[in-house]
Amino acid sequence: MEVLDQLQRPLRDLRISVTDKCNFRCTYCMPAEIFGPDYPFLKRDELLSFEELERVTTLFVEKLGVKKVRITGGEPLMRKNLPELISKLSAIPGVEDIAMTTNGSLLPKYAIELKDAGLKRVSISLDSLHDEIFGNINGKGVTVQTVLDGIDAAAEAGLQVKINMVVKKGMNENEIVPMAKFFREKGHILRFIEFMDVGNTNQWKLDDVYPKKQIIEDINKVMPLEPIAPNYVGEVATRYRYIGTEEEIGLISSVSDAFCSSCNRARLSADGKLYTCLFATKGHDIRTPLRSDLSDEEVSSHLSDLWIRRKDRYSEERSELTINREKVEMSRIGG
Repeated sequence: MEVLDQLQRPLRDLRISVTDKCNFRCTYCMPAEIFGPDYPFLKRDELLSFEELERVTTLFVEKLGVKKVRITGGEPLMRKNLPELISKLSAIPGVEDIAMTTNGSLLPKYAIELKDAGLKRVSISLDSLHDEIFGNINGKGVTVQTVLDGIDAAAEAGLQVKINMVVKKGMNENEIVPMAKFFREKGHILRFIEFMDVGNTNQWKLDDVYPKKQIIEDINKVMPLEPIAPNYVGEVATRYRYIGTEEEIGLISSVSDAFCSSCNRARLSADGKLYTCLFATKGHDIRTPLRSDLSDEEVSSHLSDLWIRRKDRYSEERSELTINREKVEMSRIGG
C-alpha cells in the first residue's frame, strides 16, 4: 500500500516518541534553564499506552505503507518496561526494521533485553570525547565513559550501532576529527548532524551552524573521503567512505543541504500528536481518535488524509520563513 503526499512522497518511516522526559539536559535540545525541576512533563494518562501504540503502528504499516519504526524520546529508556513495547511492535507483520535513538546511558542495563525483544539497531548520541566539553553539553556532567559503556553494551548484545554527533560552531567543531578517528578504529559508523533550529529553546542562530561542507573538508585533510550512494531512497544521511576502505561516515545536513524532497518520515509524539515535519508548528491529534469508538478503518482513513494533505518542506523554505515561529520541541518528538 502506498499513500503519497502533495509532493508525491510516500510514508515509509514512523518515529515514535515514548516519553518527553530525559536524564540529560543537552543545551541544543532540553536546556536546563528551561527544563528545570518544575517543568510540566506529561502525566501518565497523557502518554499513549503500549496497546495504543501497537494499534496505531499496525494501521500505519497495513494501510499507509510504513516499513521502518524508530523509538525516540526524550530518552526512550526512561519509559517503564520499554522492551515490552519493542516486542509488540517487532511482531507486527510488515515491520522490516525497528531502531531506537538514545543517549546510551541506560544501555548497560537494557541492551540484551532490547535485543531479545526484537530491536535491531541503536543510534547513540555523543558530541565529544572530552569530559569537560561533553559534561557542559549534556548539562549534567555525565562522563564520556558512561556513553562509551552504553555503546559497548549495545554492540556486545548484537545490536547494530551508529553514533550521532551534533556539531555546533564554538561548541565542539574541534572534536570532529578526533571523533572520526576514534569511531573509525572502534568500527562504528559516525554521523555528524548540523545544529538545527528544532523547537524554541535552544537559541539557534544560523551563524552557529558548522556546515556539512566544512565537516567533510576537516576530515578529508586527515583521512581522505569519497562519496558513496545512499542505502535506500529517502536516506537521511549523506554517506562518505574513507578512500580504499569500506569504513564510512554520514552527514545529516538539514540546514545547509536540505533533503525535504525525499523525506518519507512521520513523527508521533508521546502524547499522541502526529507531526509531518521535524520543524512543525503543530501536530494532529491522534490520541482522541484512538481513545474513541472509531473503527480501525476510520482511524486509518484519518491518518491517510493527514499524509495526503502534507506539503511540508521547512528546510528548503527556512530563509523565507519567520525565524521566530513557534515549533514543537525536540524532546516531544525525538529526532
